[in-house]
Amino acid sequence: MRTLKETLILLVGATASIGVSAQNITGKLVDENNLPMPYANVVLMSLPDSTFVSGTMSNEDGSFKLETTSENQIVKISSIGYKTIYKPASTSDIGIVQLVSDAQQLGEVVVKADLPKTRVKGNAMVTTIAGSVLEKAGTGNDLLDKIPGVSADDGSVNVFGSGEAEIYINGRKMRDNSELDQLSSENIKSVEVLRSPGARYDASVKAVVRIITKKPEGEGFSFSNRAYAGYQYDLAVLEQFSFNYRKGGFDLGGMLFGLDNKFEDNKSITQKTYLENNTWEQDSKIKHPFHSRNIAAMLSLNYQFNENHIMGVRYDFDKSPQIKQKIYLLTSVYKNNEPEEESESTGYPNLIKSQHKVNTYYNGKINNWSIDFNADGLWSDNNLTTTTEEIITPTNSDANYRTINTIDNRDNKLYAAKLIVEHPLWNGNLSLGSEYSYSSIKNRYTNEEGIINNNSNDINENSVSAFIEYARAFGKLRTQIGVRYEHLNSDYYKDEIRVDEQSRVYDNVFPSIALSYPIGNVQMMLSYAGNIDRPNYNTLSSGVTYANRYTYEGGNPLLRPAISNVLSFNTSWKWIYMNVNYTHAKDVQVKVSRSYSETEPTISLLTYENAPYSDKLDVMLSMSPTIGLWSPQFSIMYSQQWFMVDTPEGKVNFNNPMGIFKWNNTFSLPKGFQLSLDMMASTRGETETLRMLKPYGSVDLSLYKGFMNDRLSLLLNAYDLFNTSAPDVMMFSGNRTLSSFQESRRSFGITLRYKFNATKSKYKGTGAGESQKNRM
Repeated sequence: MRTLKETLILLVGATASIGVSAQNITGKLVDENNLPMPYANVVLMSLPDSTFVSGTMSNEDGSFKLETTSENQIVKISSIGYKTIYKPASTSDIGIVQLVSDAQQLGEVVVKADLPKTRVKGNAMVTTIAGSVLEKAGTGNDLLDKIPGVSADDGSVNVFGSGEAEIYINGRKMRDNSELDQLSSENIKSVEVLRSPGARYDASVKAVVRIITKKPEGEGFSFSNRAYAGYQYDLAVLEQFSFNYRKGGFDLGGMLFGLDNKFEDNKSITQKTYLENNTWEQDSKIKHPFHSRNIAAMLSLNYQFNENHIMGVRYDFDKSPQIKQKIYLLTSVYKNNEPEEESESTGYPNLIKSQHKVNTYYNGKINNWSIDFNADGLWSDNNLTTTTEEIITPTNSDANYRTINTIDNRDNKLYAAKLIVEHPLWNGNLSLGSEYSYSSIKNRYTNEEGIINNNSNDINENSVSAFIEYARAFGKLRTQIGVRYEHLNSDYYKDEIRVDEQSRVYDNVFPSIALSYPIGNVQMMLSYAGNIDRPNYNTLSSGVTYANRYTYEGGNPLLRPAISNVLSFNTSWKWIYMNVNYTHAKDVQVKVSRSYSETEPTISLLTYENAPYSDKLDVMLSMSPTIGLWSPQFSIMYSQQWFMVDTPEGKVNFNNPMGIFKWNNTFSLPKGFQLSLDMMASTRGETETLRMLKPYGSVDLSLYKGFMNDRLSLLLNAYDLFNTSAPDVMMFSGNRTLSSFQESRRSFGITLRYKFNATKSKYKGTGAGESQKNRM
C-alpha cells in the first residue's frame, strides 16, 4: 500500500514546477461592493514581450498567490464582465485590487458586457443575485426555483440531471428544510451549483448548492420580521423574527419561527394485479386534510479573535406539537371486471415530533495552513399514533366493521466531527480532511389488533472517511483532482438481537477530477466523479406498517447501496449556459409494489428493491438575456434513461425521453414595482419505474413593491393559476401497476417584511455528519 507521501507525489508531482530563485507575490481581489472575487484569472507575464510565465485563480476569499522569477514581470488580472487590470510585480504583496464592471451604453439600455447572470467559474455554475431582478424573488426557496436547472419545493432542492442537492449557506450546511423559507433573497449575493462536488463532500452527495450572502456591515443591534398569510385549501399563517447583535469580534444572533398551516393532499389511485387466472383492480379516492403547527428557534454565538481565528456555537430547536390528519378512503374492488368488494375507511393519524441540534466550530489560519473544524450533535424523536375505522362490504354480503390502532415511535441520535486543512502547494492548493460519525436509530411499531406484526428495529452505524484534493491552475487551465475513502460499519438489530446477514461493512474509494478552461468568452468545465447512494434508514427497516386496508408499507434490510459514475460537461457564453450529464448506475434503488401474500392478492406492499443497472443522459440549455425592463430566462431540459423494468408484459426498456420547458419573465416597473410571470411545461416520458401519462405544467405570478428604501417590502404570489401542476403517473412492478392522479389547486400568498439596521450573523460553522443526517 502506498504511503501518503507517495500518493501525493502521484497526484501532483508530475505537474509541479518549482523555481530555483522563486519569490511569492500575494494579493486579494474584490468587486465594486468590496466583496471577495473568487475564480478570477491571475497571470504572471514577463516584460517586454508579455510572455506567459505562470498563472492561477483567486480563492473563495479573493486571495491569490504566485511565484515570481525575476523583477521585470507584470501581473494581469481578468474576470468575465470586468475590466482587465495590470499590476507591476515589484512588491511581494500588491494589496487589495478592486475590479470594475465593463459596461457599455446601448440607447437607453445598460448592458453589462460579458456579465452573464449564470456562468461557469471553476467547477461551479455561478448565478449572481446581487444587483439583479432575482433579489426580489422572495424567500431562498423562491429564489432557487428560478436558478437554471434547479427546482425547489418546501426546502427540497433538486439539480436537474443530478438529483437532490445538499445546501450550504456561507459554508454552513443547511440543517433543516425550513431554513430556505426563513432566508430572504434580498440578502443573497450569489448561488453556486456544483454538479461534481469533489472529494471533500460525502460520496453520497451528487450535487451541492452553495448560497453566499451579502457582506455584513455595521455594528449594534438589528432585527427583521416576516409575516405571511396564504390560502390554498385553507388559511396558512407564518411569523418569523430574527435578531443580531454585533460589537467588535462578538456576534450574537437568533431566530424565532412559528407556522400554522391547513392543507390537503387529495388523489385517486388505481392498482391492478395480473395473476395467472385472475385480474384484480382497486379504484380508490383519497381525501387527506391535515392541520400542522410548527415552532422553531435558533441561537448562535460567535467570537472573532482576529482575521485569522473565529469560533462559535449554534443551537437549533424544532418542534411540531400537533400534526393532526384525517384520511378518508373510498375503494371499489373488481375481480375480472366484476364487483368484488366496497370499502370505506377513515384514519386519524396524529404526529408529534421534536429535534435538537448543536454545532460548534473553529475556523483558523496558522501560517499558510487553513483549518476548518466542526462537531455536531443531533437528537430527534417522532411519535405517530393512528386510529383507522373501516367498513368492508363484500358483494352479496353484510358489511364488516373493524378498528385498527397503531403506534410508530422513532428515536434518532447522531454525533459527528469533521476536520479540513488546506495549504498552498506548488502554485496550487492542497486540501486534506477526515470525518467521523456515530448514529443510532431505534424504531418501535405496534398494532394491538395483530393485523400487522409488532416489530422492533435498531441500527447502529460508525462511519469514517478521509479525502485528499489538489487544485492548480496552469495558465488558463484549472485542474482539480481528488480521492475519497469511506468506511461504514452497520449493526442491525431485530427485537434487540443482532442479525448478521443484515449487518454490513462497506469500504469504498471514490475518485474525482475537474478541468475548466476558457476560450475567449466561452467558459468550459469537464468533470468526472464516483458516487454512492446509501439507503436511508426507513428503507432498511424489516418491519411492515399499516397504511390502509389495501396498502402496507415496508423496507428492505437487504437493500444494497447504488454506485454511480457521472461524467459532466458545463459551458457558458455571455447569457447562455449549457450542461450535459451522463450517469451509469449499478444496483439502482427503486420503489416497487408487490402482493403482500398469495392469500391476500388485493393488498399491496410498497417496498424497495435493487435493479441491476441504469444509464441516463440529461441535457440543459438556458438563456438569460436582459432586454430593457424585461429579464427573461428560457430553459430547455432533455432527459432520457435506459432502464429495464418488469411489467405485466415482461421486461421493457423504459427509454422514452422527457422534455421540460421553463420560461421565467421578470419586469422591472417604475416606482419600485417588480412583476414576475413564470411558466413551466413537461412532456410525457419515463423515469426509473414511472411513466408520465400526460403532459403537465404550471403558471405562477408575483408582484413585489419596496417602501422606505426597501426596509419595508410587500410580495404577492399566485401559484399554479390553472390547476395543472400535478403529473399523472403509473408505476410498474412486475405483475402489478399503480396509477396515481394527484389533485392540483392554485394558491395565493402575501408576505410583509420589515428590517431594521440589518446585519448578518458571522456564523461560519459547516456542520459534520451531514450524510447520516440526510439518511435519518
